[in-house]
Amino acid sequence: MPKLKTHTGAKKRFSKTGTGKIKRGQTKTRHILTSKPPKVKRKLGRTLLVSDGDYAKVARMIPYA
Repeated sequence: MPKLKTHTGAKKRFSKTGTGKIKRGQTKTRHILTSKPPKVKRKLGRTLLVSDGDYAKVARMIPYA
């Protein structure tokens, strides 16, 4: 079998934890931040885990992470 290629967009956006879960950042943090309350901006700064429905698709894109 040939080697699998890593999706270059996905490797910049996702990373694996030590237990094999996949971390992701949150959206809506790049611009138009003046109209968002501080509580929302704090919450958006955290990283989350990829949902169960998307896990298989993302895991295929980063096979060696």
